[in-house]
Amino acid sequence: MVFESRMAVGLAALESEWKEFFTSLGEKPFRATQAFHRLHRKFAASWGECLEFPLPLRQKLSEICPLDDLNILHSNTTEEGTEKVVFEARPDPRGRPRRLESVWIVSGERRTICISSQVGCSLNCRFCATATLPFQGNLSAAEILAQVYSLIRHRKELPTNIVFMGMGEPFYNYDAVLRAADFLHHPQGLGLGARHITISTAGVIPGIERFITEKRPYNLAISLNVPLEENRSALMDINERYGLKDLLQIAVRYTKELKRKITFEYIMMPDYNMDSRSLQALIRIARQLPCRINLIPLNTDFEGFRPPTDEEALKFQVALRQAGILAFNRGNPGKKINGACGMLALKMV
Repeated sequence: MVFESRMAVGLAALESEWKEFFTSLGEKPFRATQAFHRLHRKFAASWGECLEFPLPLRQKLSEICPLDDLNILHSNTTEEGTEKVVFEARPDPRGRPRRLESVWIVSGERRTICISSQVGCSLNCRFCATATLPFQGNLSAAEILAQVYSLIRHRKELPTNIVFMGMGEPFYNYDAVLRAADFLHHPQGLGLGARHITISTAGVIPGIERFITEKRPYNLAISLNVPLEENRSALMDINERYGLKDLLQIAVRYTKELKRKITFEYIMMPDYNMDSRSLQALIRIARQLPCRINLIPLNTDFEGFRPPTDEEALKFQVALRQAGILAFNRGNPGKKINGACGMLALKMV
């Protein structure tokens, strides 16, 4: 019975689930509201912090329903305040340690947490460091939330934005990712506005279809990176399963049915996707639907790839702007600490 109780509730439990749990313990239903508030508004790391509960109840909960948290193994911070954190979660079924990374990004008044959805990644994008790690499975909704809550406690401040752009492909872990997003959006929890939560995908079309059908309120970003079918397949293995043509069709459907702009993320790689042909293909794509393009200078150097110079990046952005396309250079915050886009590979330096 203890095992069943532990499996029934946890950090990602709904208030209704907590009510059922506390009732099974002979407690009043209002304890569920107290627990939910303490976990998702006060970000308690243990039941010992829940002073609303009498001591015997706190001790009982600590025994039968411990709060699974992530252990911070390492962190590194830039002069601007951007911080990369390496977490350790529970070992996998084979007893191997599971480690993941999150990044707290400081930009002006914005405080953005970039969180992971998998341990490693189930995809193999040739320019991404995470693809060099062994894939150890999906994170639970509780482990996704724990990244955010642990960083809030660690930084002693609240984020303004959450982006699911860390390790892993979020739409290959759809249920846990969306459940976590719903908690982050919950008015009795962190209460982030839906437009302050962004979920990114490399192009998992069934996940995008479900996202549209369920009318999810969060921002959607697609890691486009290469606007030509044959070149995209060479750099992103997902394109072999979900081709560019079909991906763009579902992107158009997203903007029409949900009446929202979509974001295309575009890693700038000279000699691969910044030539005239790629530029014109990207312009044609962007003119098909309401969108914005986030340009990201390449941060890795695998297989002869190189980052663009500042002049190359600016020229590419200006060409898009002159074509009437909303294009922004996101830069590379966290690059000095291996925390920028495409660099999450558990390097603790």
